[in-house]
Amino acid sequence: DRYKTMKLEYIVEDLQSQRQPLHVAVENWEKDINLGTITRSSNAYNVSGFHIVGEKRFNRRGAMATYRYIDMYHHETVQDLRDYCDKNNLFLAGIDCIESSKPMETEQFAPNTMLLMGNEGVGLTPEAIELCDGIYEITMYGSTRSLNSSVAAGIAMYHWAQCNIKTE
Repeated sequence: DRYKTMKLEYIVEDLQSQRQPLHVAVENWEKDINLGTITRSSNAYNVSGFHIVGEKRFNRRGAMATYRYIDMYHHETVQDLRDYCDKNNLFLAGIDCIESSKPMETEQFAPNTMLLMGNEGVGLTPEAIELCDGIYEITMYGSTRSLNSSVAAGIAMYHWAQCNIKTE
């Protein structure tokens, strides 16, 4: 709420001065509400970049205008995202519940991480899985076999924060 009465330019400048090194990417997402939700979560964690891979569609209404406060990038292909990670020294961590996934809670995510989330229902593409530095899953204890993609992204961001942000 400290930003409630401030002008957009001041808010963006202040947020830029304290960005987290985390980046978040989505691959070929189809549901606008999920894109809006993950953009809001990315803003809540003050990520250094939000990346859309594939078709550039974005529901601004679902994001509650939070897209104004974060740097957004578009990559035509997963290889373009991989190249961005290589150029910027980012560890590309895919989040998906596949057979070769490692439990996320057993991993210490580095500060310079790019979380890559796949499309709901189909997950990451085979190309994305191949290009990631590691694939991680969220351990679940009930009968569902997957989480909503935006929920999973929020959990992954929270795990990254637990690994990297020290509070007193």
